[in-house]
Amino acid sequence: MSPVIGVLALQGDVREHLAALAEADALARPVRRPEDLDALDGLVIPGGESTTMAKLAAAFGLLEPLRERVRAGLPAYGSCAGMIMLADKILDGGAGQETVGGIDMIVRRNAFGRQNESFEAAVEVAGIAGGPVEGVFIRAPWVESTGAEVEVLAVHDGRTVAVRQGGLLATSFHPELTGDHRLHAYFVDMARGGTTAHR
Repeated sequence: MSPVIGVLALQGDVREHLAALAEADALARPVRRPEDLDALDGLVIPGGESTTMAKLAAAFGLLEPLRERVRAGLPAYGSCAGMIMLADKILDGGAGQETVGGIDMIVRRNAFGRQNESFEAAVEVAGIAGGPVEGVFIRAPWVESTGAEVEVLAVHDGRTVAVRQGGLLATSFHPELTGDHRLHAYFVDMARGGTTAHR
């Protein structure tokens, strides 16, 4: 059976993630209301603007249900702003900026620079066969530090750009913009329970 994977559809690269998940043999669904979280096998939190995304999630009554589902073990994958949303702590956040949390890490917002400093780079990601993943970095964060339970999956220019903690996965970059769906397939396998949780 194909797992049902939701994509938080408040802002950001929703359509691209839905398409990538479908290519990776998942049943992809947009998530806009708390009831949309029911019966999901996994959730993607896309890129966008993390402060706006957090405010919209709160306004739509989604923030606390998201936290509850993640705490209860729902697999989740966050790209770019989604990485920030899954961080337990953030640096350079907006005043009172909230996150869903779940990954024991400190993330720095916009760490790789502004919009006009966006770039693409080949990134070796542990657990992804077939060579480097092409990463699109747009106002991308990086991980400043991680707790003992967090596995670092990828580093670029000496900075941590992909991590995993149990059923939670996060990347600084946008794989959904490249046509390479291996990271989405990796997450779909996590949602199936097929990719072994490290540590």
